[in-house]
Amino acid sequence: MTEREMSALNLVNRYSLYSAGVGLIPVPLVDMAGVAAIQVKMLSELAAVYDVPFSANRGKSIVAALLGGIAPTSMAASGFGQLFRAIPVVGQMFGFLTVSLFATAATWAVGRVFIQHFESGGTFLNFDPAKAGKMVQDEFEKAKTAGARSKSANATA
Repeated sequence: MTEREMSALNLVNRYSLYSAGVGLIPVPLVDMAGVAAIQVKMLSELAAVYDVPFSANRGKSIVAALLGGIAPTSMAASGFGQLFRAIPVVGQMFGFLTVSLFATAATWAVGRVFIQHFESGGTFLNFDPAKAGKMVQDEFEKAKTAGARSKSANATA
């Protein structure tokens, strides 16, 4: 792995953690808006690492398209998380963790896909969210699985 890839991966890790924190915001939709803003900021920093011109408007539309691609298959869990927040204590904890996990995995997936895209010489102008949708979904599933393994390993330690 090159130094540039390592730097980009460190950015994705950092922004994934930021998303985890924002996923804990107890206000539905505000948390997801915060995650989208974090992802746009992450894309701007990844663009700087790869010397790719960044447009905030293009970044916002790409993030919206990518999150829209993840949402139909994954928002059920996040939606249940939002609903469970209404149940005192236990439901609130479950809801926060579910939304936080979704936010972390989604940010990781978007970041990983852009690292691959930029590494192959891509830019924002030739990025096709529709074509990248499968890659984002695959990375999202990997991140969710890794998060679940990490949590269960911590619980048994």
